[in-house]
Amino acid sequence: MQRLRGIVIPLMILMLWFIGSATESINQYIIPPPSRIWQTFLDLSASGVLLDHIAISLYRVFAGFLLTVMFAFPLAVLVGMNRRLAPFIDPVLDFLGHIPPISCIPILILWFGIEEASKLAVIILATFFPVFLNTANGILGCSKQLLEVGDVFGFNTWDKFSRIIMPAALPSIIVGFRLGLGYSWRSLIGAELIAASSGIGYMIIEAEQLSRPDIIIVGILTIGLFGYIIDFSFFKLTNYLLPWTGKRVSYGRS
Repeated sequence: MQRLRGIVIPLMILMLWFIGSATESINQYIIPPPSRIWQTFLDLSASGVLLDHIAISLYRVFAGFLLTVMFAFPLAVLVGMNRRLAPFIDPVLDFLGHIPPISCIPILILWFGIEEASKLAVIILATFFPVFLNTANGILGCSKQLLEVGDVFGFNTWDKFSRIIMPAALPSIIVGFRLGLGYSWRSLIGAELIAASSGIGYMIIEAEQLSRPDIIIVGILTIGLFGYIIDFSFFKLTNYLLPWTGKRVSYGRS
C-alpha cells in the first residue's frame, strides 16, 4: 500500500494533462496531448530510433562509470590508508570539486572532438568526486576500537584492510557508487545536449530544432525512466549481495 502512494501525484498530473488537452486550455503545440506522446513513443520504438539512442547513452554511462571506478576507487583507498597524503591532495580536490563538469565541455571538445572520448571525460569528471569522497570517508571513518581489536588478534595491514576496514566502509562506498551512477546519467545527457551526434540528449536537441515537442517530451520521460531503473536496480542488487548493510544504504527506499 505504501508503494502505491508514490503514483498518486503522477496520476494527478496525468489527469490534469488529459483534462487540459481535452478542454484545449493547454497549448497543444507546446505541450501535446498524452495520446500524441504515446503515439510518438510507439513510432520511435517501432522504427528503432529510440532504442538506438538509449543503447548508445547507456553504453556511455556504464563505460564512463567503470573508468571512474577504476581510477577513483584505488586513489581513495590509497589516501584513506595513508592519511599523510591528504594535505597534498585535498587542496587540488577542493578546487576541482567546484568546477561544474558541463563547463569543461568546450575544452574537452577541442581536445577530443565530439566523439566518445569527450562524453566519457565529462562522465568521469562528474562521477569522480562521489566515488572518491565516499570511499575515502568510509575508510577514514573506520572505528579505531575495531582496529585495536585487530591488533589484539595479530592482524597485519592486509588483514585489517580486508577484514575490518573494507566491511566497515562498504555502506559509504555503495552510496558513493550509487550517487556516481546518477551523476553519470545526468552529466551524459548534458554533454549530449551540447555536442553529440547520437544518444537521448542528441535526440532531444534535434527535436527542438525540428519543432517536435512530442519527441522532446518522450526523450525527457525516457531519461527519467531509465535513471530510475538504473538507481533502483543498483539499490536492489547491492542489498541482495550485501544484505547486512540493510537500511544504511537505502536512504529513502523501503
